[in-house]
Amino acid sequence: MQELQRNPILGITAAPAPPGTNPYEWVGNIAGPPDSPYEGGLFVVRIHFPNDYPFSPPHITMQTRIHHPNISPDGRICLDTLSRRWSSALTIGQVLLSIQQLMGEPNPHNPLAILPVNRQQFNQTARQWTQLYARPPQPHNQSTQGNRDNSGNDGSGGSGGTGSQ
Repeated sequence: MQELQRNPILGITAAPAPPGTNPYEWVGNIAGPPDSPYEGGLFVVRIHFPNDYPFSPPHITMQTRIHHPNISPDGRICLDTLSRRWSSALTIGQVLLSIQQLMGEPNPHNPLAILPVNRQQFNQTARQWTQLYARPPQPHNQSTQGNRDNSGNDGSGGSGGTGSQ
């Protein structure tokens, strides 16, 4: 964590979750790489450090739903640096950066990779999923929320009932 604080990586964050609890359980955020169907998305990963870390790789799973040939529907990430090509010299920032790079450039030699025949259709679906599942939280808009009371009514005199707009 100190390494990420000393040398931050654009679009990559990671910290224990929740802070101050189990030092072996972290949550990370990976910004979708530019010029990819994931651009503009924010992808959450769960990181578990084994007791013998850094001699064994961390277990990282994608928590955000993503349409990608190297990431399984249950979030397993097939990346050689997380298994047979692990090096204890790698920092968690470097590992998360590798995942971000994999998002932008799928690995056709990976066992999960079933690269689509129609790349345009694949990119369209990946963009749609990014819009649906990987949108970062929007800043709180004071101008629209400032006129609402605690019940969610906007003060216009309407009944509001269910709170649906």
